[in-house]
Amino acid sequence: MARPRRIVLVRHGESTGNVDDSVYEREPDHALALTERGRRQAEETGERLRKLFGHERVSVYVSPYRRTHQTLGSFGLDPGLIRVREEPRLREQDWGNWQDREDVRLQKAYRDAYGHFFYRFAQGESGADVYDRVGGFLESLFRSFEAPDHPPNVLIVTHGLAMRLFCMRWFHWTVADFESLSNPGNAEMRMLVLGENGKYTLDRPFERWREPEPYGVTG
Repeated sequence: MARPRRIVLVRHGESTGNVDDSVYEREPDHALALTERGRRQAEETGERLRKLFGHERVSVYVSPYRRTHQTLGSFGLDPGLIRVREEPRLREQDWGNWQDREDVRLQKAYRDAYGHFFYRFAQGESGADVYDRVGGFLESLFRSFEAPDHPPNVLIVTHGLAMRLFCMRWFHWTVADFESLSNPGNAEMRMLVLGENGKYTLDRPFERWREPEPYGVTG
């Protein structure tokens, strides 16, 4: 099994929806583009990625959303060194169709009170649903490692919630751990690094907005 030396997760750059939540009333979530600031953020992250990867090959997986494709395109990676696959399981949490801004704000308040993992949007998904499809993607990713010529790097361009759930699934974090974590910033990176012991570690933690609140019975 040719496990990669590093698995890099990147959130998309700032999108129009990040600066104006009324845009969801007239444009589909998947069609939202990067702002000029978002493109600059992605270009800066691209500089770091090019230095990190050097002349090594990279297996790239990208969410099908426009803003993630634009983020990847702004990285300026050598086309001869990357293998790009669009991966729908890495998409943003589905809200369902066009959205009413006031309804979205109300549902977000409900989600904050109920819990981001279990709360299900009226026409969309819960965090638990995203966890399940990210888990399915991980199974496919592990199978790809069986190829003897697998690139030494994996790059995943996705969304903040998916990044946290990817790490939750990989490192077997609890729901309480997940609920305590903040999203990474736009175009922000996290990296899983393969150690000499054959295990991956996260290069730096996600910021916490509170301490985990464990509940239930374990053991």
